[in-house]
Amino acid sequence: MDKDEVVTSEQALEVMKQRGLGALADSMGIKLVELSAERAVATMPVEGNTQPIGLLHGGAHVVLAESLGSFAANVHAHPWGYAVGIELNASHHGSIESGTVTGTCTAVKLGKTLTTHEIKMTDESGRLLSTVRITNYLRPKGS
Repeated sequence: MDKDEVVTSEQALEVMKQRGLGALADSMGIKLVELSAERAVATMPVEGNTQPIGLLHGGAHVVLAESLGSFAANVHAHPWGYAVGIELNASHHGSIESGTVTGTCTAVKLGKTLTTHEIKMTDESGRLLSTVRITNYLRPKGS
């Protein structure tokens, strides 16, 4: 892809799938399903991401959320810049011991220097497990 080319949601998803989501996301089993600046969706297994008592670790919720928010913010910043996270807030509403978690990220604000996304984590029945908000600072490439 040319550095000045604006990408479609389908192209962004394909590029991320080809290059990989990063070592942490890969080791946690995160699978990207949808990607645009406005909305991103991914799944993550509970198995392998639990705390000692068998519940999905709160930090795993945050890794999934931060990954989605950062991916979406970077799509927004393309082609002129990139996103770096500057603030994250998580509220846990429920627990889960098995199955798959789905993170759905939606844009709250897509600005020139900041983006804010809200990510909701749900279980396979749609029950809300956590809500996370991330703010990313958009930097020009080369800075």
